[in-house]
Amino acid sequence: MPLRYEDRTQITPIAQVVTGARVAVEGEILLTEIAYRGRRQLLSRLADRSGAMTLRFFHFSAAQQGNLARGTRIRCFGEARRGPLGLEMVHPEYRRVAAASPLEQTLTPIYPGTEGVAQGRLRMLIESALKELDSAGVHDWLPPEVVPAGLPSLVEALRYVHRPPVDASLEELAARHHGSQRRLAFEELLAHHLSLKLLKRRVQADRAPRLDDAQRLEEKLMRALPFTLTGAQSRALQEVSADLCSDRPMVRLLQGDVGCGKTVVAASAAARAVGSGYQAVLMAPTELLAEQHWRNFRQWFEPLGLTVALVSGSQPARTRRSALALIGSGEIRIAVGTHALFQDGVEFQDLALVIVDEQHRFGVQQRLRLRDKGGAASRLPHQLIMTATPIPRTLAMTAYADLDISVIDELPPGRTPIRTVAVREERRDEVIARVREACNGGRQAYWVCPLIDESDELRAQAVEETAARLVSELPGLKLAIVHGRMPAAKREETMARFKAGGIHVLVATTVIEVGVDVPNATLMVIENAERMGLAQLHQLRGRVGRGSKASACVLLYRMPLSPMAHARLTAIRATNDGFEIARRDLALRGPGELLGTRQTGLAQLRVADLVRDADLLPQVQQAADAMLTGFADRVAPLASRWIGAAEEYGRVG
Repeated sequence: MPLRYEDRTQITPIAQVVTGARVAVEGEILLTEIAYRGRRQLLSRLADRSGAMTLRFFHFSAAQQGNLARGTRIRCFGEARRGPLGLEMVHPEYRRVAAASPLEQTLTPIYPGTEGVAQGRLRMLIESALKELDSAGVHDWLPPEVVPAGLPSLVEALRYVHRPPVDASLEELAARHHGSQRRLAFEELLAHHLSLKLLKRRVQADRAPRLDDAQRLEEKLMRALPFTLTGAQSRALQEVSADLCSDRPMVRLLQGDVGCGKTVVAASAAARAVGSGYQAVLMAPTELLAEQHWRNFRQWFEPLGLTVALVSGSQPARTRRSALALIGSGEIRIAVGTHALFQDGVEFQDLALVIVDEQHRFGVQQRLRLRDKGGAASRLPHQLIMTATPIPRTLAMTAYADLDISVIDELPPGRTPIRTVAVREERRDEVIARVREACNGGRQAYWVCPLIDESDELRAQAVEETAARLVSELPGLKLAIVHGRMPAAKREETMARFKAGGIHVLVATTVIEVGVDVPNATLMVIENAERMGLAQLHQLRGRVGRGSKASACVLLYRMPLSPMAHARLTAIRATNDGFEIARRDLALRGPGELLGTRQTGLAQLRVADLVRDADLLPQVQQAADAMLTGFADRVAPLASRWIGAAEEYGRVG
């Protein structure tokens, strides 16, 4: 697909060329010579009846020099600029022409470049393909009744986007709003959506154990909790429980904002699995988050007489071997851990439920390997996939068409809104004073740095350096450090002291982004906030505001701010709503970054854009249903055209 288009359908007299304009000019070569002005270069003097200009080439061959010999007539296109010799073009596209050569009859497409393949060569190849299109055609797999009104046929769309007529609107094409572009975007979105729908059908053709919870363990867990579930938690729990009672494998996405209480819904599902005589496992992307989940599960399940095992890569070998043996024998019914859970030596006796937290951080193959550990007796385990990065509805409808979705859109009662402010680095002393005031008032604070080690290139504050500086700036306060390279036992011990109130200020990397819950911590300071993504800033901010006391998040930033950084800081200050943050993040970064390229093939959309083309998604869903019902034989070739072998990306179930 062309990146953009240029109008080369008219020749501009050289005397009328304006500096900065991209124009086509035509004339005769007066002189071509090699010059050495700082570097070797080829200079050609081009003249028409109105004036003359210089063509400058830094990369050239002897053949090119010969093609630009005196007396040669050429037509060239490029950006005019002022040079040492007056008006010039640097490396323009050009070709030799006769005196009365016809002008271009269409706008000229500019394609994504690759080294060694010039634009002219690409256009020649595509011209050959278009001739083949005219003679042999192309099969349009979309029945006319599913194509939105006003959009052209596939052949018409292809011909238009590669050869727009002279009267085409450059503005409309640049915005990708022309009907031909939208026709291709619609087809691409439909192909992806259909592939996920088929994936869901394949998953539902498999069988999973019915989890009837004969021991009523889920009910016992709920009664023992020291708090009452919110309405949103109860609704999500009902949806999960209904799935688990079925013999079709559940593949459900549980999404909700930071601190909304997804973990207790996961624990309830695990209780139902164990109460039905099976095992459950929860996998988290980092050891810190796995440890947090393990502590919560242990607190809830040990009073019910159940041991919860922790499996992580940094455990002592003997401890890990013992845990794996108990899991393999079935003596331990609930396991929590990191990617260490799906290594070859890990076996389960009868795994019926797989819970994956922050699922976009895992590759598809990792999740499949864990799922396959429960594939005994031709049955697959149920899957509950959690994320604290809410997915905007338009994205979820398309990117997760193979999943059922539950949303927890309500925070537990007693939570206070977090006030967010952005402060320039020059006002750091004011921030220090605010931390001192908060800690002297009996509260605690986080101070987050992006890197563990100092980096001159990024100019980011290192944890060690920052902590040393804060010790001198905050005399009398107890500070501690947490980062991902610390031994797990040391990190856990530090976090336990912080939670118990023995540490005033925790200086940390973004390792605390998820899973840390300290209600007395009411102040979050984030250094170099301009370097962090919107979702990450929101996740970090969610570490405070977890109690009834007023909380604040201070974003320390350095000038100058890029437009993207300014937009992120503006957005994070404007709202605490994770779903609104996600919507803005999608608009700023696009679906590829938001979901993670390992998560979904939508990161590789070639024509469509989920933000720009969001209005097409309801019609995409309707068309998918119509094709699966009445034109099922066309679905596979359509998916193959747009996705090909990459369809495997979506095998989450």
